[in-house]
Amino acid sequence: MEKVFNPEYKHFEDRFDSILKDFETSGEQVGFGKRNAIRAFDAAGLKVNVKSFKSPNFINGIVYGFFRKSKAQRSFEYANLLLNKGIGTPQPFAYYLEKKTLGLQRSYYFSQQQDIDGMFQTLRFEPEFPDREEIIRQSAAFYFKIHNEGIEFMDNTGGNTLFRKRADGEYDFFLVDLNRMKFHESISLEQRAKNLAKLTTDKQINSVLGTAYAKLYQVDETLFCGLLQKEADKLWDKFERKRQLKRKLKFWKNY
Repeated sequence: MEKVFNPEYKHFEDRFDSILKDFETSGEQVGFGKRNAIRAFDAAGLKVNVKSFKSPNFINGIVYGFFRKSKAQRSFEYANLLLNKGIGTPQPFAYYLEKKTLGLQRSYYFSQQQDIDGMFQTLRFEPEFPDREEIIRQSAAFYFKIHNEGIEFMDNTGGNTLFRKRADGEYDFFLVDLNRMKFHESISLEQRAKNLAKLTTDKQINSVLGTAYAKLYQVDETLFCGLLQKEADKLWDKFERKRQLKRKLKFWKNY
């Protein structure tokens, strides 16, 4: 097992090893991912979130074992990069890679189990959520900073931004599921709108989000909100087409 630690947490190695030994039968399940397993543990008072990535197929096992960084390694490195730029994400602790002769078998990412008040998608499903519009406006500043750093977060979905209210009434935001990012010298207006559109198709939320973001970017609010909703509608249409295709394939398979 190859192990890489944040130096401040190297002394937890034995506890992290123990967590992996009993990973399937202990801890608390976090979410219901189809491909990856995420569980939370207590390691001598340290709240630990462990993401176990699905075993790659034969070809990908070779690729991630010898030629490309694993998802766990990228998650760890991107988390450190975000924190160095002042962008919120749970504290990275370590990553483990289980390799055999033919490449990568399993990979694990250890980070802080973050205490939160909700996720961005919470704002869609709970219209009466306290401070809802203010959270949306403050999240616009969070994404604006990310984009200004030239970071395109590829999995910028409503479940991958967490938020927590501070004692002063302001909000902290945290990105999770970090293994897919692109880095640019600058990000265009269209790229920004397209990336934000992944968060939700909700028109009311996009209106608040787009207006706040446009003010920060100093562009016409109507123009940006229209572009944002247009990109959101495109994503929804694509999702619907894929869902209908799956239904048809399932029908003919069972016919």
